[in-house]
Amino acid sequence: MNVIKTSTKAFLALTSLAFTHSATAADTVKVGVLHSLSGTMAISETSLRDILLYTFDEINAKGGVMGKKIEPVVVDGASNWPLFAEKAKQLLEKDKAAVVFGCWTSVSRKSVLPVFEKNNGLLFYPVQYEGEEESKNVFYTAEAVNQQATPAVDYMLGKKKEKFYLLGSDYVYPQTTNLVLLEYLLSKGVPIENIGGGFKKDSSGKIISAGKYTPFGHTDYQQIVAEIKQFSAGGKACVINTLNGDTNVPFFKEYAAAGLTAESCPVVSFSISEDEFRALPAKQLVGQLGCWTYFQSVKSDANKVFISGFQKWLKESKLDGVKKEGRVTCSPMVLSFDGVYLWKAAVEKAGSFDVDKVRTALQSGISFDGPGGKVTTQKNMHLTKNVFIGETKADGQFKILKEYKDVFGQPWLKGTFTAK
Repeated sequence: MNVIKTSTKAFLALTSLAFTHSATAADTVKVGVLHSLSGTMAISETSLRDILLYTFDEINAKGGVMGKKIEPVVVDGASNWPLFAEKAKQLLEKDKAAVVFGCWTSVSRKSVLPVFEKNNGLLFYPVQYEGEEESKNVFYTAEAVNQQATPAVDYMLGKKKEKFYLLGSDYVYPQTTNLVLLEYLLSKGVPIENIGGGFKKDSSGKIISAGKYTPFGHTDYQQIVAEIKQFSAGGKACVINTLNGDTNVPFFKEYAAAGLTAESCPVVSFSISEDEFRALPAKQLVGQLGCWTYFQSVKSDANKVFISGFQKWLKESKLDGVKKEGRVTCSPMVLSFDGVYLWKAAVEKAGSFDVDKVRTALQSGISFDGPGGKVTTQKNMHLTKNVFIGETKADGQFKILKEYKDVFGQPWLKGTFTAK
């Protein structure tokens, strides 16, 4: 991934974020923003900071939350997982944030989780993840595996694909997701020899890893692509791609150089959204597929208002460190936006900022008409939402091919599928 460097001046400006309103502390509610504004993950997470600040401003302009203006406290996790925990502790214990919006990688979320549970804080987490987790201190607006990975497999099966090569970055989200997908594919009648990428077994012979994995920043995909080409030689094959960030560039370059195409062996990716395309060669990915619960190309009045409002905010923003040109919207940004409005609705339903009362309101089922369609909170602290399959275009946008309506978020999938 490209590294976005945040100057000390810009960072201090964003962390202090002086209020334009001459309000006393009693008139405000502190809300934490915990994302990487520097380091490897800044390329993705800075956009989530921006969308959160836009959303806070939009809500404040309409009177705030229960008569209080949102006072953002922005901290930099710096792509450093232990530092995320330190910053979470600061937000909850020192700044007394009523809620925190943040984290991208699963390792950052797992790093802060004990802090939120110890302090009974509330974290809204907006980025697709592997499931197998459910905490009363986290609301997962994120796509669960059944809201991204399994619908993508269903789509490819519907296109008569019979062979699936699993490729990802070497960390918890791809590893766990692909173990779920292994079970899911077998339950759909795909024989294990038609699942590529390799397997690792424990001493008892149980499969503990499925797929091929490369470290963050990996650049040499010649051998892997040669393996994919051989795997797909008989036709009816596809690649399930959980590579993260700009390591997708050398992968797709090697893929194209080997003569593979979206027609001969399509790739469906779970970590490439419109925002990542700003740093990727979109023309090399034309025709490839993505699966998210929002695309910028969604046709709805709510999405038009969202996009135009964000672009207007960017143009007018005087905050240091906010890039104004060439900006797009994507699913993690929308799930951040939705999360703020759901928290606001829960606070107003509870009549309180108290975490226990807000949680009860969230678990009761609150709906919001977001840019990707209506979303509804669930008792298990996940979100019911629409799922879209999209085909990439040269401009870095997606042509929507299929929509799955109102998909219930299910975090616990391992062991639930029975092989045919």
